[in-house]
Amino acid sequence: MSISRFRVLSTPYEQAQTDRRRRQWDKALFVALFTLPGMSLFFLFVLIPIMQSAYFSLYDWNGFGPPTKFIEFDNYTRLLNHSIFQTALVNSFTLMILSLTIQLPLALSLALLVGRGKLHGKKFFRTVLFVPYVFSEVITAIIWRYVLSPNEGALLNALLGAVIPNFQPVGWLADRHTVIYVLFAVLTWKYFGFHMILYMAGLQGIPADLEDAARVDGGTEWQVLRFITLPLLGSTIRLTVFLSVLGSFQQFVLAWVLTNEGGPVNASQLIATYLYKFGITQLKLGYGSAVAVVFFAITLVFSLGYQRMIMRRDYAAN
Repeated sequence: MSISRFRVLSTPYEQAQTDRRRRQWDKALFVALFTLPGMSLFFLFVLIPIMQSAYFSLYDWNGFGPPTKFIEFDNYTRLLNHSIFQTALVNSFTLMILSLTIQLPLALSLALLVGRGKLHGKKFFRTVLFVPYVFSEVITAIIWRYVLSPNEGALLNALLGAVIPNFQPVGWLADRHTVIYVLFAVLTWKYFGFHMILYMAGLQGIPADLEDAARVDGGTEWQVLRFITLPLLGSTIRLTVFLSVLGSFQQFVLAWVLTNEGGPVNASQLIATYLYKFGITQLKLGYGSAVAVVFFAITLVFSLGYQRMIMRRDYAAN
Protein backbone atom coordinates (compact mmCIF):
# COMPACT_ATOMS: atom_id res chain seq x y z
CA MET A 1 0.00 0.00 0.00
CA SER A 2 1.41 3.33 -0.99
CA ILE A 3 1.55 6.07 1.56
CA SER A 4 0.67 9.52 0.31
CA ARG A 5 2.85 12.35 1.43
CA PHE A 6 1.22 15.67 2.10
CA ARG A 7 3.08 19.00 2.22
CA VAL A 8 1.80 21.21 5.00
CA LEU A 9 1.38 24.76 3.79
CA SER A 10 2.77 27.45 6.10
CA THR A 11 0.42 29.91 7.66
CA PRO A 12 0.62 33.62 6.80
CA TYR A 13 2.24 34.29 10.19
CA GLU A 14 4.95 31.67 9.59
CA GLN A 15 5.55 33.04 6.10
CA ALA A 16 5.93 36.55 7.49
CA GLN A 17 8.42 35.30 10.08
CA THR A 18 10.40 33.53 7.39
CA ASP A 19 10.48 36.65 5.24
CA ARG A 20 11.55 38.76 8.20
CA ARG A 21 14.43 36.39 9.04
CA ARG A 22 15.48 36.37 5.38
CA ARG A 23 15.52 40.19 5.29
CA GLN A 24 17.55 40.31 8.52
CA TRP A 25 20.03 37.81 7.12
CA ASP A 26 20.35 39.76 3.87
CA LYS A 27 20.86 42.99 5.82
CA ALA A 28 23.53 41.40 8.05
CA LEU A 29 25.31 39.97 5.00
CA PHE A 30 25.16 43.35 3.27
CA VAL A 31 26.64 45.13 6.32
CA ALA A 32 29.32 42.45 6.75
CA LEU A 33 30.46 42.73 3.14
CA PHE A 34 30.89 46.50 3.42
CA THR A 35 32.53 46.49 6.87
CA LEU A 36 34.84 43.55 6.25
CA PRO A 37 37.61 45.56 4.48
CA GLY A 38 37.63 48.26 7.15
CA MET A 39 37.49 45.77 10.03
CA SER A 40 40.31 43.77 8.44
CA LEU A 41 42.52 46.87 8.32
CA PHE A 42 41.50 47.82 11.87
CA PHE A 43 42.35 44.34 13.13
CA LEU A 44 45.62 44.21 11.19
CA PHE A 45 46.98 47.67 12.00
CA VAL A 46 45.34 48.46 15.37
CA LEU A 47 44.31 45.41 17.39
CA ILE A 48 47.26 43.17 16.51
CA PRO A 49 49.87 45.90 17.30
CA ILE A 50 48.12 46.61 20.61
CA MET A 51 48.23 42.95 21.57
CA GLN A 52 51.87 42.69 20.47
CA SER A 53 52.81 45.76 22.52
CA ALA A 54 51.16 44.26 25.59
CA TYR A 55 53.12 41.05 24.98
CA PHE A 56 56.48 42.75 24.36
CA SER A 57 56.06 44.96 27.44
CA LEU A 58 56.62 41.89 29.60
CA TYR A 59 60.09 41.31 28.14
CA ASP A 60 63.48 43.00 28.19
CA TRP A 61 63.69 43.24 24.41
CA ASN A 62 65.82 45.37 22.09
CA GLY A 63 63.81 44.69 18.94
CA PHE A 64 66.22 42.18 17.39
CA GLY A 65 65.05 38.60 17.24
CA PRO A 66 62.24 37.12 19.30
CA PRO A 67 61.89 38.28 22.90
CA THR A 68 63.31 35.72 25.33
CA LYS A 69 64.05 37.51 28.62
CA PHE A 70 60.74 37.50 30.48
CA ILE A 71 60.73 40.10 33.28
CA GLU A 72 56.99 40.20 34.11
CA PHE A 73 55.96 43.74 35.13
CA ASP A 74 59.41 45.19 35.75
CA ASN A 75 59.09 47.57 32.81
CA TYR A 76 55.92 49.04 34.33
CA THR A 77 57.55 49.35 37.76
CA ARG A 78 60.55 51.11 36.28
CA LEU A 79 58.30 53.34 34.19
CA LEU A 80 56.13 54.53 37.04
CA ASN A 81 59.20 55.22 39.21
CA HIS A 82 61.08 57.12 36.51
CA SER A 83 61.14 60.84 37.35
CA ILE A 84 61.30 61.87 33.69
CA PHE A 85 58.15 59.89 32.89
CA GLN A 86 56.44 61.58 35.83
CA THR A 87 57.50 64.93 34.35
CA ALA A 88 56.14 63.89 30.95
CA LEU A 89 52.86 62.88 32.54
CA VAL A 90 52.56 66.19 34.41
CA ASN A 91 53.43 68.15 31.26
CA SER A 92 50.78 66.34 29.22
CA PHE A 93 48.13 67.05 31.84
CA THR A 94 49.35 70.66 32.05
CA LEU A 95 48.85 71.11 28.31
CA MET A 96 45.41 69.55 28.62
CA ILE A 97 44.33 71.89 31.44
CA LEU A 98 45.72 74.97 29.70
CA SER A 99 43.98 73.98 26.48
CA LEU A 100 40.63 73.66 28.23
CA THR A 101 40.96 76.88 30.22
CA ILE A 102 42.70 79.17 27.71
CA GLN A 103 42.80 77.82 24.16
CA LEU A 104 39.16 76.78 23.80
CA PRO A 105 37.70 79.93 25.46
CA LEU A 106 39.94 82.02 23.19
CA ALA A 107 38.74 80.15 20.11
CA LEU A 108 35.11 80.49 21.23
CA SER A 109 35.50 84.22 21.87
CA LEU A 110 37.01 84.80 18.44
CA ALA A 111 34.30 82.68 16.83
CA LEU A 112 31.60 84.78 18.51
CA LEU A 113 33.40 87.97 17.50
CA VAL A 114 33.83 86.95 13.87
CA GLY A 115 30.60 85.01 13.52
CA ARG A 116 28.17 87.10 15.58
CA GLY A 117 29.89 90.40 16.25
CA LYS A 118 29.51 93.51 14.14
CA LEU A 119 32.99 93.31 12.70
CA HIS A 120 33.98 94.62 9.30
CA GLY A 121 36.02 92.30 7.12
CA LYS A 122 34.83 89.08 8.74
CA LYS A 123 36.01 86.90 5.86
CA PHE A 124 39.49 88.42 6.05
CA PHE A 125 39.80 87.82 9.80
CA ARG A 126 38.37 84.31 9.43
CA THR A 127 41.03 83.47 6.85
CA VAL A 128 43.91 85.04 8.75
CA LEU A 129 43.00 83.33 12.02
CA PHE A 130 42.70 79.94 10.30
CA VAL A 131 46.00 80.17 8.39
CA PRO A 132 48.24 78.82 11.23
CA TYR A 133 46.30 75.55 11.25
CA VAL A 134 47.16 75.03 7.58
CA PHE A 135 50.88 74.88 8.33
CA SER A 136 52.31 71.46 9.13
CA GLU A 137 53.63 70.91 12.63
CA VAL A 138 57.23 70.70 11.39
CA ILE A 139 56.95 74.02 9.56
CA THR A 140 55.31 75.59 12.61
CA ALA A 141 58.13 74.38 14.86
CA ILE A 142 60.81 75.71 12.49
CA ILE A 143 59.10 79.11 12.29
CA TRP A 144 58.83 79.44 16.05
CA ARG A 145 62.36 78.22 16.66
CA TYR A 146 63.51 81.15 14.55
CA VAL A 147 61.27 83.45 16.61
CA LEU A 148 62.23 82.10 20.04
CA SER A 149 65.60 80.38 19.97
CA PRO A 150 68.77 82.52 20.32
CA ASN A 151 70.60 80.08 18.06
CA GLU A 152 68.04 80.65 15.29
CA GLY A 153 67.84 84.43 15.56
CA ALA A 154 65.53 85.17 18.54
CA LEU A 155 63.21 87.42 16.54
CA LEU A 156 60.91 87.89 19.55
CA ASN A 157 63.76 89.20 21.70
CA ALA A 158 64.74 91.62 18.95
CA LEU A 159 61.20 92.93 18.62
CA LEU A 160 60.76 93.33 22.37
CA GLY A 161 64.16 95.02 22.62
CA ALA A 162 63.10 97.57 20.03
CA VAL A 163 59.94 98.39 21.98
CA ILE A 164 60.96 98.02 25.65
CA PRO A 165 63.92 100.10 26.91
CA ASN A 166 66.74 98.13 28.60
CA PHE A 167 65.07 94.84 27.70
CA GLN A 168 67.16 91.81 28.63
CA PRO A 169 66.99 88.91 26.15
CA VAL A 170 65.06 85.89 27.40
CA GLY A 171 65.91 82.27 26.67
CA TRP A 172 62.34 81.29 25.88
CA LEU A 173 63.18 77.63 25.19
CA ALA A 174 66.10 77.37 27.61
CA ASP A 175 64.28 77.86 30.90
CA ARG A 176 63.10 74.52 32.23
CA HIS A 177 60.41 76.19 34.35
CA THR A 178 58.71 78.06 31.50
CA VAL A 179 59.41 75.98 28.39
CA ILE A 180 56.16 74.03 28.69
CA TYR A 181 54.17 77.27 28.72
CA VAL A 182 56.04 78.52 25.66
CA LEU A 183 55.19 75.22 23.97
CA PHE A 184 51.55 75.70 24.88
CA ALA A 185 51.59 79.22 23.40
CA VAL A 186 52.84 77.81 20.09
CA LEU A 187 50.24 75.03 20.19
CA THR A 188 47.54 77.62 20.82
CA TRP A 189 48.74 79.73 17.88
CA LYS A 190 48.52 76.73 15.59
CA TYR A 191 45.32 75.00 16.73
CA PHE A 192 42.94 77.66 18.02
CA GLY A 193 41.92 78.43 14.41
CA PHE A 194 40.72 74.86 13.98
CA HIS A 195 38.51 75.07 17.06
CA MET A 196 37.34 78.52 16.00
CA ILE A 197 36.12 77.14 12.68
CA LEU A 198 34.25 74.35 14.50
CA TYR A 199 32.57 76.90 16.75
CA MET A 200 31.65 79.08 13.77
CA ALA A 201 30.13 76.06 12.05
CA GLY A 202 28.10 75.39 15.18
CA LEU A 203 26.97 79.02 15.31
CA GLN A 204 25.65 78.78 11.77
CA GLY A 205 23.28 76.06 12.98
CA ILE A 206 21.75 78.36 15.61
CA PRO A 207 18.83 80.39 14.24
CA ALA A 208 19.52 84.09 14.69
CA ASP A 209 15.78 84.62 15.26
CA LEU A 210 16.06 82.94 18.67
CA GLU A 211 18.74 85.36 19.80
CA ASP A 212 16.83 88.34 18.38
CA ALA A 213 13.66 87.21 20.17
CA ALA A 214 15.56 87.03 23.46
CA ARG A 215 16.85 90.57 22.94
CA VAL A 216 13.37 91.82 22.14
CA ASP A 217 12.14 90.27 25.40
CA GLY A 218 14.66 92.38 27.28
CA GLY A 219 17.60 89.99 27.54
CA THR A 220 21.08 91.47 27.70
CA GLU A 221 23.87 90.26 25.43
CA TRP A 222 25.34 88.26 28.30
CA GLN A 223 21.98 86.60 29.01
CA VAL A 224 21.50 85.78 25.33
CA LEU A 225 24.95 84.24 25.22
CA ARG A 226 24.48 82.28 28.46
CA PHE A 227 20.94 81.00 28.02
CA ILE A 228 20.56 80.78 24.23
CA THR A 229 23.84 80.62 22.31
CA LEU A 230 26.03 78.49 24.57
CA PRO A 231 23.40 75.81 25.33
CA LEU A 232 22.64 75.41 21.62
CA LEU A 233 26.37 75.27 20.94
CA GLY A 234 26.82 72.57 23.58
CA SER A 235 27.41 69.64 21.22
CA THR A 236 30.18 71.52 19.41
CA ILE A 237 31.80 72.55 22.69
CA ARG A 238 31.78 68.96 23.92
CA LEU A 239 33.35 67.81 20.67
CA THR A 240 36.15 70.38 20.84
CA VAL A 241 36.87 69.44 24.46
CA PHE A 242 37.19 65.80 23.37
CA LEU A 243 39.54 66.65 20.51
CA SER A 244 41.58 69.07 22.62
CA VAL A 245 42.21 66.56 25.40
CA LEU A 246 43.26 63.81 22.99
CA GLY A 247 45.42 66.25 21.05
CA SER A 248 47.20 67.35 24.23
CA PHE A 249 48.10 63.77 25.09
CA GLN A 250 49.09 62.77 21.55
CA GLN A 251 51.25 65.82 20.77
CA PHE A 252 54.67 64.80 19.46
CA VAL A 253 56.06 66.44 16.32
CA LEU A 254 55.84 70.09 17.33
CA ALA A 255 57.19 69.42 20.83
CA TRP A 256 60.01 67.23 19.53
CA VAL A 257 61.25 69.70 16.92
CA LEU A 258 60.67 72.93 18.85
CA THR A 259 62.25 71.83 22.14
CA ASN A 260 65.07 69.79 20.61
CA GLU A 261 63.92 66.36 21.80
CA GLY A 262 62.22 67.48 24.98
CA GLY A 263 64.82 69.87 26.37
CA PRO A 264 66.16 71.53 28.30
CA VAL A 265 67.14 68.54 30.47
CA ASN A 266 63.89 66.73 29.65
CA ALA A 267 61.80 69.56 31.13
CA SER A 268 59.38 69.57 28.18
CA GLN A 269 58.98 65.84 27.72
CA LEU A 270 55.49 64.64 26.86
CA ILE A 271 54.25 61.06 26.91
CA ALA A 272 54.72 60.64 23.16
CA THR A 273 58.20 62.20 23.11
CA TYR A 274 59.20 60.14 26.14
CA LEU A 275 58.08 56.98 24.36
CA TYR A 276 60.17 57.79 21.30
CA LYS A 277 63.27 58.96 23.18
CA PHE A 278 63.50 56.33 25.90
CA GLY A 279 61.96 53.45 23.99
CA ILE A 280 62.69 53.57 20.28
CA THR A 281 65.89 55.63 19.97
CA GLN A 282 67.57 53.68 22.79
CA LEU A 283 66.47 50.31 21.35
CA LYS A 284 64.50 49.42 24.46
CA LEU A 285 61.44 48.16 22.65
CA GLY A 286 60.12 46.21 25.62
CA TYR A 287 60.26 49.30 27.81
CA GLY A 288 58.80 51.41 25.01
CA SER A 289 55.96 48.92 24.64
CA ALA A 290 55.15 49.37 28.33
CA VAL A 291 55.00 53.14 27.78
CA ALA A 292 52.72 52.58 24.78
CA VAL A 293 50.38 50.37 26.81
CA VAL A 294 50.10 52.99 29.57
CA PHE A 295 49.59 55.68 26.94
CA PHE A 296 46.88 53.63 25.26
CA ALA A 297 45.17 52.91 28.58
CA ILE A 298 45.00 56.62 29.47
CA THR A 299 43.50 57.66 26.14
CA LEU A 300 41.13 54.67 26.03
CA VAL A 301 39.74 55.29 29.52
CA PHE A 302 39.21 58.96 28.76
CA SER A 303 37.66 58.31 25.34
CA LEU A 304 35.20 55.68 26.54
CA GLY A 305 34.33 57.54 29.74
CA TYR A 306 33.86 60.89 28.03
CA GLN A 307 31.75 59.50 25.21
CA ARG A 308 29.58 57.52 27.59
CA MET A 309 29.05 60.21 30.23
CA ILE A 310 29.32 63.49 28.30
CA MET A 311 28.69 62.89 24.60
CA ARG A 312 25.96 60.29 25.06
CA ARG A 313 23.27 62.99 24.88
CA ASP A 314 24.58 64.06 21.47
CA TYR A 315 24.38 60.50 20.14
CA ALA A 316 20.86 60.16 21.51
CA ALA A 317 19.79 63.42 19.87
CA ASN A 318 21.02 62.19 16.51
